[in-house]
Amino acid sequence: MELLINDIVSQIPFPGLLVILGGCIYLLVKGADVLVDEAVRLSLKWNISKMFVGATIVSLGTTVPEAAVSVTAAVKGEPDIALGNAVGSIICDTGLILGIASLIAPLPLSQKMVSHQGLIQLGAGILLVVSCTPFFSICSVFTMGGNLPRFMGFVFLLLLVGYIFHAFRSVQLEKKNVELRVEANLECAKRKTLSIIFRLVGAVFLVVFSSKLLIPTVLETAVRLSIPASLISATLVAFGTSLPELVTALTSVRKGYGELAVGNVIGADILNVLFVAGAAASVTSGGLLAPKHFFQILFPAMLIVLIVFRMAVVFSDGTLKKRFGLILLSVYLFAIFFSYSRPA
Repeated sequence: MELLINDIVSQIPFPGLLVILGGCIYLLVKGADVLVDEAVRLSLKWNISKMFVGATIVSLGTTVPEAAVSVTAAVKGEPDIALGNAVGSIICDTGLILGIASLIAPLPLSQKMVSHQGLIQLGAGILLVVSCTPFFSICSVFTMGGNLPRFMGFVFLLLLVGYIFHAFRSVQLEKKNVELRVEANLECAKRKTLSIIFRLVGAVFLVVFSSKLLIPTVLETAVRLSIPASLISATLVAFGTSLPELVTALTSVRKGYGELAVGNVIGADILNVLFVAGAAASVTSGGLLAPKHFFQILFPAMLIVLIVFRMAVVFSDGTLKKRFGLILLSVYLFAIFFSYSRPA
């Protein structure tokens, strides 16, 4: 499918590319608008926090691109790309997306929700690093790298099932007897739950589809404008699969639902380990290769952004402050810089 899209895009005249770019951006923004609105309606309908909806339903939908790319790469015999996509997406989601979003406006943090989900988020990241570490030759990780075994892929998928089951069981515990606005109740009363979920799924599809079409179109446009390939790979491709989370987060903040953005990122980080890396590792007999630069740059950057976010939760008074956002964004930029400046 991706090759077909690339082939079609490469044959489109330059004016047509500009039209597609405009159309994709419109669909992306429109899809994100509907996605955020329907997620909020669902949280009101079920009387649960927006952060919880973002961490489960929304993040499961927006993580689909990462899973598709990683599984495809693993099947094609490129396991390091498959794992790199999962790890890079965590760094991008937590560092870039939360960093930018918190600079726009302070992000609300539900202590109970973030403390619980945040521990799973950090634990998943640590588990991924530990699973890739060859303990019988641990001193060689910085020169030889490691590997995520196939059996750990199945373990991750089992943990994924447990996580989803636990998450949806928590809906009852997450329900709160809060006083909702009258207009919100009237709005929800007009819509049945099935209708809201249908529109939510449709919005996720629209965001994911427009993202998948936008990236190759932008790449083709950049090539025709003679923009260096190294610059393209270090910028556009690096966060391409995280575009749904980015647009959803920025739209959430713009609409005043910052907690939805936080929940989406937390859930996406967990799913990038259990779903994306798990699915990719399970389809390869040799597991996923973790080259030495993973241990030199990517794994440390991933753990740093997760720990910084955890510290932001512990030391916050209910919001993710701009200073923590600046640290998260700085770690992301340093990771990108060192990844592309290191010797081949």
